[in-house]
Amino acid sequence: MRPTTRFRRLLKRPGLILAPFVFDAYQAKIAEAVGFPLLYMTGFGTAAARGYPDVGLVTQTEMVQNARYIASAVRLPVLCDADTGYGNPINVWRTVREYEAAGVAGIHIEDQVFPKKCGFFEGKQVVPLEEHVQKIRAALDARRDKDFVIIARTDALAVNGWEDTLRRCRAYYEAGADLVFVDGIRTQEDLEVYARELRDIPKLYNGMLRPAKEIEALGFKIMIAGGTIGVIYKALKDAFTELKRKGTVSPSRMEGRDSITDLLGLPQIYEMERRYGVSDIAPSRASPRLPAV
Repeated sequence: MRPTTRFRRLLKRPGLILAPFVFDAYQAKIAEAVGFPLLYMTGFGTAAARGYPDVGLVTQTEMVQNARYIASAVRLPVLCDADTGYGNPINVWRTVREYEAAGVAGIHIEDQVFPKKCGFFEGKQVVPLEEHVQKIRAALDARRDKDFVIIARTDALAVNGWEDTLRRCRAYYEAGADLVFVDGIRTQEDLEVYARELRDIPKLYNGMLRPAKEIEALGFKIMIAGGTIGVIYKALKDAFTELKRKGTVSPSRMEGRDSITDLLGLPQIYEMERRYGVSDIAPSRASPRLPAV
C-alpha cells in the first residue's frame, strides 16, 4: 500500500495520530520500531542537523533530500515540513512534485514571509491571506497522487492574533487543504481557543502542553511532538561530557551494537552477501555484541 493511502486511512480512523519529530533516517527507523503510525520530518531538526537555526537557511533541495532518505528507510507514512513552499504558487507547485517524488505522504506549507522562522521564534511575518490561498490551490493542482495530504499552516497568531488566525484557517480549509495547523501555541488558553473555535475543522497540534490523550479529547486529529529534539541534545551532551572528563562512556548510556545493526538491516545484508556470492561469511560470524542495557 502506498504511504499516501496509509496516511489517508489513518486520517479516516477515529482518534488522534501521534507523530514524533525525526530529522534523519536513523531516528525514523527507531520511531518505526517503537510502533508509531506516522513520522514527522521536522524543519527545525533538519536545519539543526546542518548546523543552523530554523530561520529559512535550509533550501528546498536539502529538505527534499532529507525527506527522501527518511521515507526510503521506513514503511510508515512520513509527513514533512515544507516551509513556505520556497516561493510563490509556481514554486509551491514544484515543491509538491518534489516531495511527492521523494515518497512522503504529505506536507504542510506555512503562510510566513520568506525567509521563514520556526513557529516559536520571534520576528515572524505573514503574507496576505489570499496569497497563501493561491499557494494551497497550486499545491492541490500539483499533486499527482490525490491521496497526498496537504496541510495549511498559519503563523498569524503571534503576528495578528486570533481573529485573523481563525479567518485564515477557514479560508485555507475552504481552498481545499486537508487539515489546518496553527503554529506557535504557547499557552493552555491558546490551545483551548484553537480546539474550540476550529472544532469543525480537522486540525494538527504541534507541542506537548498536554499529553496525547488530552489533545485527542480536545478534538485534534494529529499531534506532532518535538520534545525528542531536546532529549537528543541532552543525551549526547551528557555522553560527550562524560567522555571528555573520564575518557569513556558508561555502558548504561548505550544500546548494544547488535540492536542497532539489526535495526539498520545488517542481517539482511549478510543474507544477500551469501545469496549473491559476494562474501563467504557464515551466520556464526555476526558482529560481536557490546554490553547491552
